[in-house]
Amino acid sequence: MSKPNNPAGNPVWQQHTIRLAAKPRGFHLITHELLKQLPELPLFRIGIAHLFIQHTSASLSIGENADATVRDDLESHFNRYVPENAPYYLHDYEGSDDMPAHIKNCIIGSSLSIPINNGQLQLGTWQGIYLCEHRNHGGARQLVITLNGTH
Repeated sequence: MSKPNNPAGNPVWQQHTIRLAAKPRGFHLITHELLKQLPELPLFRIGIAHLFIQHTSASLSIGENADATVRDDLESHFNRYVPENAPYYLHDYEGSDDMPAHIKNCIIGSSLSIPINNGQLQLGTWQGIYLCEHRNHGGARQLVITLNGTH
């Protein structure tokens, strides 16, 4: 990939909207899936990658990338921490996982900012990006990824 003409080292902004295929309920490691969709990332010498999920029933997080049981334990914990069918939920139009999914999204969050250095996300050795799918049938998910930095 050729470097865009930016002789003054001015900040460069690039933005992508990407779609992730539907995943089952749970915590999913998506780092490599995202990197495949960011071919210009290696051009950034220094910067920030901002990831934002455009949904209220799924979240983004950074967590352990080596042992899948961590993701299983997170799902188990959040299901206990935010149970389905709580008698005080009023919002249940789309089923028993509806309101808990919104609560989990509020707790975990909708966005991440990750530093970029020499064309790579500066994740720690054991860190990966998670899609936290809180619905039983959440469907495809859409993310907006904004890259800002210098080439």
